[in-house]
Amino acid sequence: MWNQDTYLKAWNFASTIHLGQTLPGSDIAYINHLGLVAMEAAAAIADNHRIENPNLLIQCALLHDAIEDTPTTYQDIAEEFGHEVAAGVSALSKNLQLPTKQEQMLDSLRRIKQQPRAVWMVKLCDRITNLQPPPAHWNNEKILQYRDEACTILEQLGTANQFLADRLQTKIERYPQYLR
Repeated sequence: MWNQDTYLKAWNFASTIHLGQTLPGSDIAYINHLGLVAMEAAAAIADNHRIENPNLLIQCALLHDAIEDTPTTYQDIAEEFGHEVAAGVSALSKNLQLPTKQEQMLDSLRRIKQQPRAVWMVKLCDRITNLQPPPAHWNNEKILQYRDEACTILEQLGTANQFLADRLQTKIERYPQYLR
């Protein structure tokens, strides 16, 4: 089982570094997204108590956007949570030096696959959470592209956890309901 003190430490850190950020196109605090990703991770742990390194899963779920979306660095995370967590968060972060979103995603998936399965699970949790109603400005092409990215994530990482793979598959199947 994961340790609640570990969760609280990561939650408080994430709350501080994401303070003032909101979900794109809304007034909802960004920490809401991180909480939902961590909820998916906790549900996977509850479904299967034999998950290796549940603390890594929970910490990376709460910190997965730290490097990508804040001034927080790998070293900041390593000093606070250790190199294993920092490596997981780094793998979950897009390399913005790459020219296209497609290349960034494929690079991130490659790096995630070099991490423990708990990190793979975070990416599944993140995409499950992100397959909510899309922003109003997205056209059908963008909606289908996002769904196709989810299919790639499922194909590449779905073996990490059957519960999450099934949840993501269901979200993928339902996502076309948002076509306009």
